[in-house]
Amino acid sequence: MSAASRVLCVDDETFNLTLLQALLEPRGYEILTAHGGEEALEVLARERVDLVLLDVMMPVIDGFEVCRRIKGVESTRAIPVVLLTALSGREDRIQGIEAGADDFITKPFDKGEVLARIQMLLKVKSLNERLRGAYDNILGLVSVGNDIIQAFDPLHFDFRTSVEAYAHRFIRGAGTEAEKPRAVLVGLSREDRTWSWRAYRISGEGVTKANVSPQLPAEALSSPESRLLCLNATDLEAPSGQWLRDALAPLGFGLTNAVCYLSQPLAVLILNYGRDVTEYDAAVLKSLVTQSLFLRSLAFQVSETENAFLYTVQALARAAEANDENTGNHIQRIGEYCAALARHLGLPEPYARALGIQAQMHDVGKVHIHPDLLRKKGYLTSEEWSEMHKHTLYGAMILGDHPRLQMARNVALSHHEKWDGSGYPFGLKGGEIPLEGRIVCIADQYDALRSVRSYKPALDHAATIRILLEGDGRTRPSHFDPEVLKAFEALHPHFDEIFQRFS
Repeated sequence: MSAASRVLCVDDETFNLTLLQALLEPRGYEILTAHGGEEALEVLARERVDLVLLDVMMPVIDGFEVCRRIKGVESTRAIPVVLLTALSGREDRIQGIEAGADDFITKPFDKGEVLARIQMLLKVKSLNERLRGAYDNILGLVSVGNDIIQAFDPLHFDFRTSVEAYAHRFIRGAGTEAEKPRAVLVGLSREDRTWSWRAYRISGEGVTKANVSPQLPAEALSSPESRLLCLNATDLEAPSGQWLRDALAPLGFGLTNAVCYLSQPLAVLILNYGRDVTEYDAAVLKSLVTQSLFLRSLAFQVSETENAFLYTVQALARAAEANDENTGNHIQRIGEYCAALARHLGLPEPYARALGIQAQMHDVGKVHIHPDLLRKKGYLTSEEWSEMHKHTLYGAMILGDHPRLQMARNVALSHHEKWDGSGYPFGLKGGEIPLEGRIVCIADQYDALRSVRSYKPALDHAATIRILLEGDGRTRPSHFDPEVLKAFEALHPHFDEIFQRFS
């Protein structure tokens, strides 16, 4: 039940205050009184006031000045002020309008007129408060939507978290208590066609959430078309709305009103505003649900595309290894090593994830190397090495210039370049080598030393670390970017774990 409207009556004459109090209190208004302008301002500073009846002719501070001060402060500006005055001249009315008065009543006043003016101004004030509350709610919900869109990562999008952000905003609300629902229920359908429900309610300074099991009839959630319901007390009493009241009663929800969005994948129930709900509330809910469902659909499509891209990358990488001594496990390990190094170097997570995928194509150019050369037992001649070196160029040619494969192209072309300039195909040195090439270089070298080759046995982890960190004549620490080598030294136990896991 809403609180009684509080009317502040201001006059320096006790008789007039008593007269107003006798008129208004029997009509359900709560009356505050002030003898003069100074006392009125003190009351306004500490009390909730819905309307001011203000005499004009008062000593010290007259009614015009009191009105100006009320309208000059943000906290009291929206309070309607009615000037009670025996002055009826045009200049007096202009002065009252300039002070910000909302209405005038001429003394001696008519009781019916006073009641009608008060009732009208309080109704306008209530409508303005609802409008401001609705506007603030829209701004808040738009802000939540902007935050969700700004942080939108289709590969890591959590639909429930998105919907939950809106539920929190609905509960916290804006404006008067009448503009805030008491609870929000969110239901998500599972693959087995059962439902997962959570209830959100305001508690102290925060919002609580709890798993619940409302017994909504199956037909309410099984329609292929979404449904939007706007139900007030009379609707909930009718058969068309009684099913909702009965379904939520076991959960302790005594329904007074509800706005519902019902569909096969999602149901949102916003319950018990402190006022009647309208089609406006339903439209706001529908808009927010539509945005969340769109983001979920977009995330699913992007994820499907990303999975197809990953499958294509791995298929191409495996095809390149078909005639080589390496196995599919080798390309998986390279991806894992490189992602770990990138993260340890403090590179952005999207870069680390991309490198973990695209590094697997480092040897894709081997599809252009003759199988006999790839399978040859023993050491290669200088001519054969020259031909083998071309796999870096072939790899760059295969991967082309598509922006999405730029990292893979850099890796294919530069993963055999050495920090000291002794690598191939271009003899690049230091920072001339793309960072991804520098990272893959040490990862590929580690895995090659750990793996069996026709010309050498597999080395254990300890021997491999010693060669990479100290050198063995053929491999030297100067081959590697010092920062990448330092990261490798810190991470090498993890490299051994990766090798064991993917062997």
